[in-house]
Amino acid sequence: MILVTGANGFVGRALIERLQAEGHVIRAAVRDNIAGADMREAFPSLDVVTVGAIGAMTRWELALMGVEAVVHLASRVHIMHETESNPLRAFRDVNTEGTRVLARAAVAARVSHFVYLSTVKVNGECTAGRPFSDADAAQPVDFYAISKWEAEQTLSRIAAESGMRVTLLRPPLVYGPGVKGNFLRLLGWARAAYPLPLAAIHNRRSLLFLGNLVDAIMMVLASPMQSERAYLLCDGGAISTPDLIRRLAGFMHVRPRLWPLPMCGLKLAGQMFGQREAVRRLSDSLVIDDARFRQELGWTPPYTLDQGLEQTVNWYLRRSRHD
Repeated sequence: MILVTGANGFVGRALIERLQAEGHVIRAAVRDNIAGADMREAFPSLDVVTVGAIGAMTRWELALMGVEAVVHLASRVHIMHETESNPLRAFRDVNTEGTRVLARAAVAARVSHFVYLSTVKVNGECTAGRPFSDADAAQPVDFYAISKWEAEQTLSRIAAESGMRVTLLRPPLVYGPGVKGNFLRLLGWARAAYPLPLAAIHNRRSLLFLGNLVDAIMMVLASPMQSERAYLLCDGGAISTPDLIRRLAGFMHVRPRLWPLPMCGLKLAGQMFGQREAVRRLSDSLVIDDARFRQELGWTPPYTLDQGLEQTVNWYLRRSRHD
Protein backbone atom coordinates (compact mmCIF):
# COMPACT_ATOMS: atom_id res chain seq x y z
CA MET A 1 0.00 0.00 0.00
CA ILE A 2 1.11 3.56 -0.80
CA LEU A 3 0.24 6.49 1.47
CA VAL A 4 -0.08 9.85 -0.33
CA THR A 5 -0.16 12.97 1.84
CA GLY A 6 -1.64 16.18 0.48
CA ALA A 7 -3.76 13.88 -1.67
CA ASN A 8 -6.39 16.53 -2.42
CA GLY A 9 -3.83 19.00 -3.79
CA PHE A 10 -2.75 19.87 -7.31
CA VAL A 11 -0.14 17.12 -7.54
CA GLY A 12 -1.90 14.69 -5.20
CA ARG A 13 -5.04 14.33 -7.28
CA ALA A 14 -3.09 13.66 -10.47
CA LEU A 15 -0.88 11.11 -8.69
CA ILE A 16 -3.88 9.33 -7.13
CA GLU A 17 -5.51 9.07 -10.54
CA ARG A 18 -2.37 7.54 -12.07
CA LEU A 19 -1.79 5.15 -9.16
CA GLN A 20 -5.39 3.92 -9.32
CA ALA A 21 -5.18 3.50 -13.10
CA GLU A 22 -2.16 1.23 -12.64
CA GLY A 23 -3.85 -0.87 -9.97
CA HIS A 24 -1.98 0.26 -6.86
CA VAL A 25 -3.54 0.09 -3.42
CA ILE A 26 -3.59 3.64 -2.07
CA ARG A 27 -4.43 5.47 1.12
CA ALA A 28 -4.99 9.20 0.80
CA ALA A 29 -4.16 11.45 3.77
CA VAL A 30 -6.05 14.75 3.93
CA ARG A 31 -6.26 17.50 6.51
CA ASP A 32 -9.98 17.66 7.29
CA ASN A 33 -13.37 16.08 6.69
CA ILE A 34 -14.29 18.53 3.93
CA ALA A 35 -11.24 17.50 1.90
CA GLY A 36 -11.99 13.87 2.72
CA ALA A 37 -15.54 14.11 1.41
CA ASP A 38 -14.28 15.83 -1.73
CA MET A 39 -11.76 13.05 -2.38
CA ARG A 40 -14.33 10.31 -1.79
CA GLU A 41 -16.63 11.96 -4.30
CA ALA A 42 -13.86 12.21 -6.88
CA PHE A 43 -12.46 8.72 -6.17
CA PRO A 44 -15.31 6.57 -4.74
CA SER A 45 -13.15 3.51 -4.01
CA LEU A 46 -10.31 5.44 -2.38
CA ASP A 47 -9.22 4.75 1.20
CA VAL A 48 -9.18 8.24 2.76
CA VAL A 49 -7.85 9.09 6.22
CA THR A 50 -8.10 12.47 7.97
CA VAL A 51 -4.95 13.42 9.87
CA GLY A 52 -5.61 17.03 10.84
CA ALA A 53 -3.04 19.80 10.62
CA ILE A 54 0.45 18.56 9.79
CA GLY A 55 3.06 19.40 12.38
CA ALA A 56 4.89 18.11 15.42
CA MET A 57 1.69 16.77 17.02
CA THR A 58 0.24 14.88 14.04
CA ARG A 59 -0.55 11.23 14.77
CA TRP A 60 0.24 8.98 11.83
CA GLU A 61 -0.11 5.49 13.30
CA LEU A 62 -3.49 4.62 11.76
CA ALA A 63 -2.64 6.19 8.42
CA LEU A 64 0.57 4.13 8.18
CA MET A 65 -0.88 0.72 9.03
CA GLY A 66 0.03 -1.72 6.24
CA VAL A 67 1.86 0.96 4.23
CA GLU A 68 5.01 0.08 2.27
CA ALA A 69 5.76 3.46 0.67
CA VAL A 70 4.95 7.08 1.51
CA VAL A 71 4.75 9.93 -1.02
CA HIS A 72 4.84 13.09 1.08
CA LEU A 73 3.36 15.96 -0.94
CA ALA A 74 1.66 17.98 1.81
CA SER A 75 3.44 21.20 2.73
CA ARG A 76 3.02 24.85 3.56
CA VAL A 77 3.76 26.51 0.23
CA HIS A 78 5.03 29.96 -0.67
CA ILE A 79 2.41 32.57 0.30
CA MET A 80 2.17 35.89 -1.55
CA HIS A 81 0.47 37.84 1.24
CA GLU A 82 1.89 36.40 4.45
CA THR A 83 -0.16 36.96 7.61
CA GLU A 84 1.94 35.02 10.13
CA SER A 85 3.94 37.11 12.60
CA ASN A 86 6.74 34.53 12.42
CA PRO A 87 6.57 33.01 8.92
CA LEU A 88 9.78 30.99 9.24
CA ARG A 89 8.38 29.22 12.29
CA ALA A 90 5.10 28.59 10.42
CA PHE A 91 6.99 26.99 7.52
CA ARG A 92 9.15 24.94 9.87
CA ASP A 93 6.16 23.70 11.85
CA VAL A 94 4.65 22.08 8.75
CA ASN A 95 7.50 21.43 6.34
CA THR A 96 10.33 20.54 8.72
CA GLU A 97 8.75 19.28 11.94
CA GLY A 98 5.75 17.78 10.17
CA THR A 99 8.03 15.84 7.84
CA ARG A 100 10.26 14.69 10.70
CA VAL A 101 7.30 13.34 12.68
CA LEU A 102 5.89 11.53 9.63
CA ALA A 103 9.28 10.01 8.78
CA ARG A 104 9.84 8.79 12.34
CA ALA A 105 6.36 7.26 12.35
CA ALA A 106 7.09 5.65 8.97
CA VAL A 107 10.23 4.03 10.37
CA ALA A 108 8.24 2.69 13.33
CA ALA A 109 5.63 1.31 10.89
CA ARG A 110 8.38 -0.42 8.86
CA VAL A 111 7.78 1.65 5.73
CA SER A 112 10.46 0.76 3.20
CA HIS A 113 10.44 3.85 0.94
CA PHE A 114 9.78 7.54 1.65
CA VAL A 115 9.44 9.88 -1.35
CA TYR A 116 9.60 13.59 -0.51
CA LEU A 117 8.55 16.38 -2.86
CA SER A 118 10.95 19.22 -2.16
CA THR A 119 11.77 22.19 -4.42
CA VAL A 120 14.58 23.42 -6.66
CA LYS A 121 14.51 26.56 -4.49
CA VAL A 122 16.71 24.53 -2.11
CA ASN A 123 19.45 25.10 -4.71
CA GLY A 124 18.76 28.82 -4.90
CA GLU A 125 16.54 31.44 -6.48
CA CYS A 126 18.22 31.86 -9.86
CA THR A 127 20.99 30.59 -12.10
CA ALA A 128 23.70 32.56 -13.85
CA GLY A 129 26.05 31.02 -16.39
CA ARG A 130 25.23 27.36 -15.77
CA PRO A 131 22.24 25.28 -14.69
CA PHE A 132 21.59 23.94 -11.20
CA SER A 133 22.58 20.29 -10.85
CA ASP A 134 22.35 17.61 -8.18
CA ALA A 135 25.99 18.23 -7.29
CA ASP A 136 25.48 21.88 -6.29
CA ALA A 137 25.52 22.91 -2.65
CA ALA A 138 22.19 23.99 -1.20
CA GLN A 139 21.61 27.76 -1.08
CA PRO A 140 18.02 28.26 0.07
CA VAL A 141 17.00 31.91 0.40
CA ASP A 142 13.37 32.30 1.41
CA PHE A 143 11.63 30.76 4.41
CA TYR A 144 9.84 28.15 2.32
CA ALA A 145 13.08 26.91 0.76
CA ILE A 146 14.88 26.93 4.12
CA SER A 147 12.17 24.77 5.69
CA LYS A 148 12.31 22.35 2.77
CA TRP A 149 16.11 22.09 2.98
CA GLU A 150 15.90 21.42 6.70
CA ALA A 151 13.33 18.70 5.99
CA GLU A 152 15.68 17.13 3.44
CA GLN A 153 18.52 17.09 5.98
CA THR A 154 16.24 15.54 8.59
CA LEU A 155 15.16 12.83 6.16
CA SER A 156 18.78 12.10 5.23
CA ARG A 157 19.66 11.58 8.91
CA ILE A 158 16.65 9.34 9.47
CA ALA A 159 17.53 7.32 6.37
CA ALA A 160 21.11 6.84 7.59
CA GLU A 161 19.98 5.80 11.06
CA SER A 162 17.10 3.51 10.08
CA GLY A 163 17.84 2.12 6.64
CA MET A 164 14.53 3.42 5.28
CA ARG A 165 15.03 4.38 1.66
CA VAL A 166 14.47 8.09 1.04
CA THR A 167 14.12 9.79 -2.35
CA LEU A 168 14.11 13.59 -2.53
CA LEU A 169 12.71 15.31 -5.62
CA ARG A 170 13.41 18.98 -6.38
CA PRO A 171 11.12 20.24 -9.16
CA PRO A 172 10.94 23.77 -10.53
CA LEU A 173 7.57 25.48 -11.10
CA VAL A 174 4.99 22.76 -11.81
CA TYR A 175 2.20 23.61 -14.24
CA GLY A 176 -0.72 21.69 -15.69
CA PRO A 177 -4.50 21.33 -15.41
CA GLY A 178 -5.56 22.69 -12.04
CA VAL A 179 -2.57 25.01 -11.65
CA LYS A 180 -2.93 28.04 -9.40
CA GLY A 181 -0.85 31.04 -8.40
CA ASN A 182 1.50 32.84 -10.76
CA PHE A 183 1.07 30.44 -13.68
CA LEU A 184 -2.70 30.83 -13.57
CA ARG A 185 -2.20 34.59 -13.60
CA LEU A 186 0.08 34.22 -16.63
CA LEU A 187 -2.65 32.27 -18.44
CA GLY A 188 -5.04 35.14 -17.76
CA TRP A 189 -2.59 37.68 -19.15
CA ALA A 190 -2.09 35.62 -22.30
CA ARG A 191 -5.82 35.20 -22.90
CA ALA A 192 -6.64 38.87 -22.32
CA ALA A 193 -3.80 39.92 -24.66
CA TYR A 194 -2.83 42.72 -22.29
CA PRO A 195 0.02 44.91 -23.56
CA LEU A 196 2.88 43.62 -21.44
CA PRO A 197 6.30 45.34 -21.14
CA LEU A 198 8.19 42.04 -21.15
CA ALA A 199 9.66 41.69 -24.64
CA ALA A 200 13.14 42.81 -23.49
CA ILE A 201 13.45 39.97 -20.97
CA HIS A 202 16.03 37.42 -22.13
CA ASN A 203 15.91 34.88 -19.31
CA ARG A 204 15.68 31.08 -19.37
CA ARG A 205 13.51 29.02 -17.01
CA SER A 206 13.02 25.28 -16.64
CA LEU A 207 9.47 24.10 -15.98
CA LEU A 208 7.86 20.77 -15.13
CA PHE A 209 4.51 19.59 -16.46
CA LEU A 210 2.26 17.89 -13.92
CA GLY A 211 2.05 14.74 -16.03
CA ASN A 212 5.85 14.54 -16.15
CA LEU A 213 6.14 14.98 -12.38
CA VAL A 214 3.60 12.22 -11.76
CA ASP A 215 5.45 9.95 -14.19
CA ALA A 216 8.74 10.67 -12.40
CA ILE A 217 7.20 9.78 -9.03
CA MET A 218 5.86 6.53 -10.52
CA MET A 219 9.34 5.78 -11.84
CA VAL A 220 10.85 6.39 -8.40
CA LEU A 221 8.30 4.13 -6.70
CA ALA A 222 9.06 1.33 -9.16
CA SER A 223 12.84 1.72 -9.00
CA PRO A 224 14.82 -1.01 -7.18
CA MET A 225 17.55 1.47 -6.14
CA GLN A 226 18.01 1.37 -2.38
CA SER A 227 20.28 4.25 -1.39
CA GLU A 228 19.15 7.76 -0.48
CA ARG A 229 19.05 10.15 -3.43
CA ALA A 230 18.18 13.79 -4.16
CA TYR A 231 17.19 14.53 -7.74
CA LEU A 232 16.40 17.60 -9.80
CA LEU A 233 13.94 17.12 -12.64
CA CYS A 234 12.26 19.18 -15.36
CA ASP A 235 10.60 18.97 -18.78
CA GLY A 236 13.94 19.47 -20.49
CA GLY A 237 15.32 22.63 -22.02
CA ALA A 238 14.23 26.07 -20.86
CA ILE A 239 12.07 28.92 -22.09
CA SER A 240 12.07 32.70 -21.67
CA THR A 241 9.14 34.53 -20.12
CA PRO A 242 8.21 36.31 -23.39
CA ASP A 243 8.36 33.03 -25.34
CA LEU A 244 6.23 31.30 -22.69
CA ILE A 245 3.54 33.98 -23.06
CA ARG A 246 3.73 33.72 -26.86
CA ARG A 247 3.26 29.96 -26.75
CA LEU A 248 0.36 30.16 -24.29
CA ALA A 249 -1.30 32.81 -26.44
CA GLY A 250 -0.69 30.73 -29.57
CA PHE A 251 -2.50 27.74 -28.10
CA MET A 252 -5.38 30.11 -27.26
CA HIS A 253 -5.33 31.50 -30.82
CA VAL A 254 -4.68 34.95 -29.42
CA ARG A 255 -2.06 37.40 -30.64
CA PRO A 256 0.19 38.41 -27.72
CA ARG A 257 0.97 42.09 -27.23
CA LEU A 258 4.51 42.36 -25.89
CA TRP A 259 6.58 45.51 -26.01
CA PRO A 260 10.20 46.08 -24.89
CA LEU A 261 10.70 48.07 -21.71
CA PRO A 262 14.41 48.03 -20.79
CA MET A 263 15.16 45.97 -17.70
CA CYS A 264 16.19 49.02 -15.69
CA GLY A 265 12.76 50.54 -16.37
CA LEU A 266 10.97 47.29 -15.54
CA LYS A 267 12.79 47.00 -12.22
CA LEU A 268 12.09 50.65 -11.41
CA ALA A 269 8.40 50.13 -12.13
CA GLY A 270 8.44 47.08 -9.89
CA GLN A 271 9.89 49.13 -7.03
CA MET A 272 7.44 51.98 -7.55
CA PHE A 273 4.37 49.73 -7.52
CA GLY A 274 5.51 47.29 -4.84
CA GLN A 275 6.02 44.48 -7.35
CA ARG A 276 9.78 44.03 -7.13
CA GLU A 277 9.46 40.33 -6.28
CA ALA A 278 7.05 39.74 -9.18
CA VAL A 279 9.46 41.42 -11.60
CA ARG A 280 12.30 39.28 -10.27
CA ARG A 281 10.35 36.08 -10.86
CA LEU A 282 9.46 37.16 -14.38
CA SER A 283 12.99 38.21 -15.34
CA ASP A 284 15.42 35.88 -13.51
CA SER A 285 16.73 32.67 -15.03
CA LEU A 286 16.40 29.29 -13.34
CA VAL A 287 17.70 26.42 -15.44
CA ILE A 288 17.95 22.80 -14.30
CA ASP A 289 20.26 19.99 -15.38
CA ASP A 290 18.37 16.78 -14.54
CA ALA A 291 20.74 14.43 -16.39
CA ARG A 292 21.41 12.27 -13.31
CA PHE A 293 17.74 11.50 -12.78
CA ARG A 294 17.28 10.61 -16.45
CA GLN A 295 20.39 8.44 -16.55
CA GLU A 296 20.04 6.60 -13.25
CA LEU A 297 16.33 5.85 -13.63
CA GLY A 298 16.21 5.63 -17.42
CA TRP A 299 13.53 8.35 -17.45
CA THR A 300 12.32 10.32 -20.42
CA PRO A 301 9.48 12.80 -19.81
CA PRO A 302 6.37 11.47 -21.58
CA TYR A 303 5.24 15.02 -22.44
CA THR A 304 7.14 17.75 -24.25
CA LEU A 305 6.95 21.34 -23.06
CA ASP A 306 4.52 22.21 -25.88
CA GLN A 307 2.29 19.23 -25.10
CA GLY A 308 2.19 20.22 -21.45
CA LEU A 309 1.41 23.85 -22.25
CA GLU A 310 -1.32 22.87 -24.70
CA GLN A 311 -3.00 20.58 -22.16
CA THR A 312 -2.82 23.34 -19.57
CA VAL A 313 -4.32 25.90 -21.95
CA ASN A 314 -7.14 23.52 -22.92
CA TRP A 315 -7.99 23.01 -19.24
CA TYR A 316 -7.88 26.76 -18.63
CA LEU A 317 -10.23 27.51 -21.54
CA ARG A 318 -12.72 24.87 -20.38
CA ARG A 319 -12.54 26.30 -16.86
CA SER A 320 -13.10 29.83 -18.14
CA ARG A 321 -16.21 28.79 -20.08
CA HIS A 322 -17.71 27.35 -16.90
CA ASP A 323 -16.92 30.34 -14.66
